[in-house]
Amino acid sequence: MGPRTAMSGESLEPVLPALAAAQAAGQVGPEHVAIARKAMDKIPARVAAADRERAERDLAELATLFAPEAFGRLAVHLVAVLDQDGDEPDDRQRQAQRGLRLGPQRADGLSRLSGTISPELRAVFEPVLAKLAAPGMCNAADEQPCVSGTPSQEQIQHDHRTRDQRQHDGLLAALRATLACGDLGQLNGLPVTVIVSTTLAELQAAAGKAHTAGGSLLPMRDLLRMASHAWHYLSIFDGQGRALWLGRTKRLASADQRIVLHARDRGCTRPGCTVSGYLSQAHHLQVWAHNGHTNVDGLALACAPDNRMASEQGWTTQLGATGRVEWIPPPRLDHGQPRINPFHLIEAVLDYHRAAPEVEPPDPEPPPPGWPDLDEPLPGEPGYDEAFEGLVRSYEAMDYDELANRFGFTDEDLPSTG
Repeated sequence: MGPRTAMSGESLEPVLPALAAAQAAGQVGPEHVAIARKAMDKIPARVAAADRERAERDLAELATLFAPEAFGRLAVHLVAVLDQDGDEPDDRQRQAQRGLRLGPQRADGLSRLSGTISPELRAVFEPVLAKLAAPGMCNAADEQPCVSGTPSQEQIQHDHRTRDQRQHDGLLAALRATLACGDLGQLNGLPVTVIVSTTLAELQAAAGKAHTAGGSLLPMRDLLRMASHAWHYLSIFDGQGRALWLGRTKRLASADQRIVLHARDRGCTRPGCTVSGYLSQAHHLQVWAHNGHTNVDGLALACAPDNRMASEQGWTTQLGATGRVEWIPPPRLDHGQPRINPFHLIEAVLDYHRAAPEVEPPDPEPPPPGWPDLDEPLPGEPGYDEAFEGLVRSYEAMDYDELANRFGFTDEDLPSTG
């Protein structure tokens, strides 16, 4: 952008002379310069020098006429026109770069969504967000949010969300509408829907966090809002985690039983497995042919590979005394590994380790010397005379030192007659 000097000493014009002149005249700003330099770097070397120089002059002129947003699109189009016979984009390589990643949940419950989307997904996103992310649409701050039709002028004026927040809420509304339509079929025996489990005490207190079948946490205030238009189930467990009671004589677990499994197991129960409940199947703890019953206490959540492993490699699965599913490996694979998977029930592990250890009561102090045994009969009771005679004989058999030690007296305590 500035003057140059050759090694021999003569002056040279800037690399981008037209753009440098426009900048010196104050006709373009730093954003225009950055866009133009980036566009010039993208022009392939096979383009003729005359065409490259004309492109630089065109960019300098366009930069003086348009704002940076419009100028950026013009620069991209100009490069595409110069290289119309360039390499076709590799569709396989482009498809390999697509992807969305839902990051881990933070302590405040929020998660980061990132990725690279294909042109097709962008084309689908654009009209959905244009409708549902418009000002006044799908605003959770409204008492009755507008999710279809046209929002009122009051809703539009009182919408203080940023564009990113509106797009977030619009995507949420689109996904909820997809779940509500019922066209997604079933997932591991249940309709594709949001499954959240919590306790009755947490609901009544409106505090704490519920657990989703995907392994995430849902604040109670969000759960209560979602529950206003949801189906509710009440599952009752005993103190050892056993369900009271759901049973069937068919091999396939019912939808109600699968919901109970989500509440009890939350995910695959095989130790070390992190697969969520949504992606797990109903696993029979015992081979179904053994008893022909499908009771909820005879089932557990297990991902498809672990479900096959248990039946094909001789693993034993059972509901332990604590109400948690235990995976016992065959003898050839048993090296003392854990039997229970704590991954989906971290809070239970913390509660167990934080609980105060039970203090055993101290041993009773021994009775003082000579104190009668409480188990011996009292005067007037059967066997008293025989016990008394035996006691006298034991004393008569003792010498002086034994008697003094037993009853704790000294010589001064004895009568003068001895």
